[in-house]
Amino acid sequence: MADTKKEKLLDILENLQKEGDISESMAVSRDGLPIVSNTEKTDVETFAAMAAAMQGAAETAIAELKQGEVEQIIIESNKGKIISIGAGAKAILITRASKTANLGLAMIEMKKAAKKIEDVLK
Repeated sequence: MADTKKEKLLDILENLQKEGDISESMAVSRDGLPIVSNTEKTDVETFAAMAAAMQGAAETAIAELKQGEVEQIIIESNKGKIISIGAGAKAILITRASKTANLGLAMIEMKKAAKKIEDVLK
């Protein structure tokens, strides 16, 4: 059983990857600093900074257009998907998935994981 916050967060990311059709995942602070990651392929610091910038820009745009709150950001390319979702006031959950990943399953599991991350970081 996980004892530290880091261990609890890593468990959440590992379960997300098992259940959610996700290849890489990380929790980052809203100011772009890595909190914890479950990836070996990606430059964690760069990915964290880009995720926070992307989330911040989306939240600003949505607020300016009076469209409520950002639920998720999905970027699809010819090689895969990047999905970002808020994980409370302190964190963002960001994942990478293959082009053929089941987006519905990924989103369901990401929402569960984001709530767990939020609870750990309270």
